[in-house]
Formats: sequence, structure tokens, C-alpha cells
Amino acid sequence: MLLEALREQVLHANQEIARRGLAPHTFGNASGIDRLGPEPLVVIKPSGVDYARLTPGDLVVTDLDGKVVEGHLRPSSDLDTHVLLYREFPEIGGIVHTHSEFATSWAQAGRPIPCLGTTHADYFHGPVPITEPLTADEVSRAYVHNTGAVIVRRFRQQSLDPIAVPGVLVAGHAPFAWGKTAAEAVEHADVLEYVARLAFRSILLGAPESGIPPYVSEHHYQRKHGPKATYGQR
Repeated sequence: MLLEALREQVLHANQEIARRGLAPHTFGNASGIDRLGPEPLVVIKPSGVDYARLTPGDLVVTDLDGKVVEGHLRPSSDLDTHVLLYREFPEIGGIVHTHSEFATSWAQAGRPIPCLGTTHADYFHGPVPITEPLTADEVSRAYVHNTGAVIVRRFRQQSLDPIAVPGVLVAGHAPFAWGKTAAEAVEHADVLEYVARLAFRSILLGAPESGIPPYVSEHHYQRKHGPKATYGQR
């Protein structure tokens, strides 16, 4: 069986989606990539399979063109989004797509999540961006591929670093998050849902959408991720 260690990591990431309540039923999926072999290979959840029933052998291995290399089940219907993001963002090693309640609400409203506090600033270097809606042509021609394309376009247009901004809202759809590993991608998806919930409640309480002062958000981001970071252990 190919990529046994990565299969275990991706299996755990998918199970964490369900355990953390980030997607109901069989919504959502997680994947990971191995870039060290003769060719990059992606391990991803099979389509429509309940998280509780998943085994390492159920996961599907594909190449970066989405061609199945190993697996007896159909890969996730979001496969083309995942492989496009892996091609365009070579720094990332894991992707998680959820339909978590509050982040999806912001996506359906077509609104980015403003940085209203230091909890947000610790993980996202600026607002959580929202994509443009897909056009009718993009939907009819290659919907899943173009879901990835609008994500990449947003990051290119705003000169965003996918490591510094480890997630996005797809307009009218739901969030995608990523990280250097599948486990880190789940953590970022969980944090994204948490800051989405905090932002929703803060705005209801009257918080200005301009957010906290940039010097505060920048300080918090840099103390955790900057060259002189003081958060955590060396």
C-alpha cells in the first residue's frame, strides 16, 4: 500500500473534521501531499464515505493531475480543487475543506472576516479573504477546478502569502484551510471557525469592522510567526 504514514495522517485529519464538529454528515474532506518521491502524490478522502467508517486503505492516492494511482473508491468530489492548490501553493502540505457553521455563514454572505482581535491576529496575517463568485461559465465548464482557480486568483490579486493566510472563504460555498501538514490544516480550519464565530458575535455587539489597530494585529502575528517570535518553545 502506497504512502502508509501519510495515509494515517490524512485519516486522522479527516476524523478530526468530524470530531471537532467542522462538517456534518459526510461534508468536507482532508488531504495531504508527499512531494519527496519520484512524483508528488496526494492522499485524499473518498467521496461520500462516513468519517467513522474510514480506514487507511479507503483513502485514494492520486497524482497532481488528479489521476488515481491507487484506490478502490472514487476520490473526493473536491479533488480538482485540492490538486490545483497543491500545484499553485508549493509551500503547503495539507488541505482541509469544511462546511463549518460560522465560517460558511460568512462565505454565504460574501464577506471577508475582519481581524477584530488578537485571537484572529495570532493565526491570520490580516482578514480571512473571500473569493469572487464563480461565473456561470466557470461553473458549467469546470466547477471544481475553478473553485481552486478563484482561490488562487484572490491570493494573487491581493499578494497574499498562503502560509501567513492559511485559509479562505469561497463565496457562496464554504471555507478551505491548509497548512504544512494535514494536521496543521485541521488546526487552521478549527481556528478559522472559531474566529468566524467570534467575529459574528463581536459585530452583533457593535464592534467596528475596521478591527483592531494594525500595530496590535501585526505585533501579535509577528510574536508568534516572525523572525523574533517569542511564543512557544524553541
